[in-house]
Amino acid sequence: MATFKEFRNNVKPNWCPGCGDFSIQAAIQRAAANVGLEPENLAVISGIGCSGRISGYINAYGLHGIHGRALPIAQGVKLANRDLTVIASGGDGDGFAIGMGHTVHAIRRNVNITYIVMDNQIYGLTKGQTSPRSGEGFKTKSTPEGSVESTLSPLEIALASGATFVAQSFSSDLKQLTSLIEQGIQHEGFSLINVFSPCVTFNKVNTYDWFKENIINLETVPDYDPSNRAMAMAKLMETNSMITGLIYQNKAKKSYEDLVHGFKEEPLAYQSLALSESEFDNLVAEFK
Repeated sequence: MATFKEFRNNVKPNWCPGCGDFSIQAAIQRAAANVGLEPENLAVISGIGCSGRISGYINAYGLHGIHGRALPIAQGVKLANRDLTVIASGGDGDGFAIGMGHTVHAIRRNVNITYIVMDNQIYGLTKGQTSPRSGEGFKTKSTPEGSVESTLSPLEIALASGATFVAQSFSSDLKQLTSLIEQGIQHEGFSLINVFSPCVTFNKVNTYDWFKENIINLETVPDYDPSNRAMAMAKLMETNSMITGLIYQNKAKKSYEDLVHGFKEEPLAYQSLALSESEFDNLVAEFK
């Protein structure tokens, strides 16, 4: 069984010192080891942005995709080789702006992958512009007088879209974050894990101290039931989505792979794609 250290490689992350993404990388590596994966069992697919670099920092299969397109690639990888554990990752700009259409449809499709969003409420790689997660009045280079747009609530959207696993954590809470990633990996279906990951360089509002003062850990909420979708939505609305922990899980709904008629247990990656002469002739005959 692989250890946490075996999911490390020799590529040194070039995130800014103090960036929350360091903890998220460590949590993914710890979770992978804790659930018994080997590096060759894991594929990490990322988009563009500071967070997009993470696929190159983990000793596993990795692909650094294009902006907003991590989820289509990750779903394709999973459907080609259902034996792989597939983690998609990206930032709030990647997943909730240019990639939002892919996010919603991946959620409702329920392919068995885990999507980890590193939410810093700003575009960091392009030097600090508002993202869909930036608050109203948020001042950046692109909104010098303050943003007039409403803040997107992706977890509410996820629940409304039929999500079967919704969780949120804070990069400073490594124990909780690791546990949620483990649960997401083990969940049969699409798992969305949003992680508050402060940008120490460009976001001087949503800081580590600000999150510590404002987030509510669901473990401290009496009688909270993560299997109750209505309760989950109500709690998100009541707290302005400032909660961490397992927000909602539906264990009854089957994954996409289990619903598609004729989808073979043997991964496509291992199947022979060679056509016999008779099969080829039959295919050609259809076009005559």
